[in-house]
Amino acid sequence: MPIRNLLLATALAAALASGTAGAQSLSKPNEFYFDADAQTVKPVIAVRETGEAAMERLAKILERKPNAPTEAAQLAHLAMQAGRNELGRQLYARALREIDSGSSYWRSINWNYAWDLYRSGAFDEAFKQWVTLHNARSVNAAWMPPTYAVALWSLGRKDEAVQWYAAAVRTEPDQWRDASRYAELLPQWRAADRGTLAEVQKAWAIDPPTWP
Repeated sequence: MPIRNLLLATALAAALASGTAGAQSLSKPNEFYFDADAQTVKPVIAVRETGEAAMERLAKILERKPNAPTEAAQLAHLAMQAGRNELGRQLYARALREIDSGSSYWRSINWNYAWDLYRSGAFDEAFKQWVTLHNARSVNAAWMPPTYAVALWSLGRKDEAVQWYAAAVRTEPDQWRDASRYAELLPQWRAADRGTLAEVQKAWAIDPPTWP
């Protein structure tokens, strides 16, 4: 079966109810964010193939196994990368419905979903997804300050973005005081994402907020 038909079959519209996070509020940044949170900040990989081969294999698995959350999440990511955003949202919703919040994959699926939403231009939904993840567990993760800085800046909440960037600088001043190490520190970010963070850094440099 052609890959486009497999993808459409995988959608299973009646079974894949949309599941974006509801409105969420984000607390003010803490002083430091040293936790690696390695189980969160990783791609969800169920099969090792790439491109069309991966999409075809994942779609076939999902036709046979309705409750396969990692396969659904990986295919969702590939779909959104290819611009099939509605299909990607449906597949992410399916993955999150089929996995318990206590699973090690729950956090990484949410984190990747948020980035895919952000890169599709759905900044508000991405932000809500990250906040849901943030509120689910008490952790001061290293990904939070730069990620929230970019998300809030993209939402026009620039003062808050600078406050979060200041938390990154407080935590690791040698890494975040300027933009020279962004490619090293954020290898999975797009150049455009790092460019947005550089805008936040410039605003921070003009008037660095002090910690209360």
